[in-house]
Amino acid sequence: MHPEILSMALFWIVAAYTPGPNNVIASYSGFNFGIKKTLPHIFGVTLGFTFLIFLLIVGLVNVFKIFPIIQDFLKYLGSLFLIYLSYKIYVSKIDRENKSNNPVKFIETFLFQFFNPKGVLIGIIIVSTYVEQGEYYLNYATQVIVFAFLVSLSSITFWTFVGKYLRKFATNDKFIKYFNCVMSVLLLLSIITFYI
Repeated sequence: MHPEILSMALFWIVAAYTPGPNNVIASYSGFNFGIKKTLPHIFGVTLGFTFLIFLLIVGLVNVFKIFPIIQDFLKYLGSLFLIYLSYKIYVSKIDRENKSNNPVKFIETFLFQFFNPKGVLIGIIIVSTYVEQGEYYLNYATQVIVFAFLVSLSSITFWTFVGKYLRKFATNDKFIKYFNCVMSVLLLLSIITFYI
């Protein structure tokens, strides 16, 4: 077991459960499309983020240290994608019967993890703090990857259920429109936090 397992677990939980782009989109999707149609988003975030952590462990973190401009480029590209999603959420039509398709697909969500500034930054902090070269490298790396999977899956599922629960209060079209507007604004605010 990792000697700093409690510290690592606490960091993962705080980082994963606080509002961020993935969580806001999960709540929006759970609210507007339900749990079943949000599954591609849940699996895209979980598998995409876990794969990002794996790549960081095998050396991507060193590439970012040598060429920080790559990380900056990814941050700007991710921000543009979030602005686009925010716009899509804001202009989305009200669908009381959840018949329309979820606008976020598995592959989009999976790939977005590599452009998500919050996720990339968390990944770099985790890998550079809790995975050290040496005798226990493989053991520590495995534990970090397992944590990435479990915490991603649980947090994104939690936020999806929050959105689904709030749907119970959607008694009129105005409430649904306000909810979508709030989700759109929260997504934009999450972008601002990347640059502060």
